[in-house]
Amino acid sequence: TSQTSINNRSRLRQEDSPPRIVEHPSDLIVSKGEPATLNCKAEGRPTPTVEWYKDGERVETDKDDPRSHRMLLPSGSLFFLRIVHGRRSKPDEGAYVCVARNYLGEAVSRNASLEVACKYAISLI
Repeated sequence: TSQTSINNRSRLRQEDSPPRIVEHPSDLIVSKGEPATLNCKAEGRPTPTVEWYKDGERVETDKDDPRSHRMLLPSGSLFFLRIVHGRRSKPDEGAYVCVARNYLGEAVSRNASLEVACKYAISLI
């Protein structure tokens, strides 16, 4: 029976697959204080873990800090309860990618930019 369990285990391993991104995030223009979602969906076996990076830095979500205004949804998408944007601090604006990983490797999504829309447009005319 020990031989059987070894065969079963190697068969399971063969069914495992590296992550692949099946839904990429899209560029967003959002008003300050509004909610927003950057979509990301990854497949793989075992189910990949998803992390987000903004301008090359890992994004902190509610998984790191329960008080964070950024939530990592079960699907892998990044949800902003509200877009934070001040004169000095623009923590949400930037270029985002999601990275899905399992023991077989990682997959990186396309870049998506999140821009904060100005409440007023300055006319140059």
